Amino acid sequence: MKQMKFHVIEAGKFKLDGGAMFGVVPKMLWNKLNPADDNNMCTWSLRCLLVEYEDRKILVDTGMGSKQDEKFRSHFFPHGETNIVRALKLKGFKFEDITDVIITHLHFDHVGGAVKYDESGNLVPTFPNARYWTNKKHYDWAMNPNMREKASFLKENFVPLMDAGVLELIDAKDRFNWMDRIEFGFYYGHTEAMTVPEFIMDNGQKLIYMADLMPSTAHVRLPYVMSYDIRPLNTLTERKSFYERAIDENSYLFLEHDPINEIFTLSKDAKGRYGVGEILKLSDI
Repeated sequence: MKQMKFHVIEAGKFKLDGGAMFGVVPKMLWNKLNPADDNNMCTWSLRCLLVEYEDRKILVDTGMGSKQDEKFRSHFFPHGETNIVRALKLKGFKFEDITDVIITHLHFDHVGGAVKYDESGNLVPTFPNARYWTNKKHYDWAMNPNMREKASFLKENFVPLMDAGVLELIDAKDRFNWMDRIEFGFYYGHTEAMTVPEFIMDNGQKLIYMADLMPSTAHVRLPYVMSYDIRPLNTLTERKSFYERAIDENSYLFLEHDPINEIFTLSKDAKGRYGVGEILKLSDI
């Protein structure tokens, strides 16, 4: 069996309103998990994943990028190394190395780094040797956004990929076997047909990139659903089903937005309540 190697790519941090991130949960509860600043903003990570497998270097999500103007950035306070190319370089990789980019969904904080300005001021794919992957159902949704999500779907982040002929739109039917040991699941609570990639590691266990199905360990309890989710009741149903499978399979869950934790496992107590099992670094597994 060919070896699969994983690397954490930290594409900076940003801030979002704590109430929006925890929905109906009272602040007196969620503020203990991720304390807000004086403006009620909490810090979140933009944590991407690089997978080396066979002759491919596969990047999952790209952070929010650094091409947006100052007015846009002032709403989200990006800090740290938000340039995905420089973030990769810190781990010893060049942007030309990337062969595939899996985009979980087209919200700006997941796809913003996929496109950059070239020297002539044109929007071009950040990774010139890569194919970019999302699904047709979600792409069509992002191209005709509802009023709730419109501010999150910035077309400059993904239409240039289509124009360049590098965007692959797969079919979001059930589960999709992308390649040996890599499978995609699709979820509809947060947004239409969000892609969640699952990787079978060398030891046979799964590493699952959670995207916004579960942003952080603070969101493990079922009612802790973001206000950003377009179908919160679907999120509850999807998570419960996912939790049972993840526990049965003893899967590792990779967290994109948790400000501290990279990976964890799920637990379930005698009363059927879900919680955080083991917290680990990617290097631990």
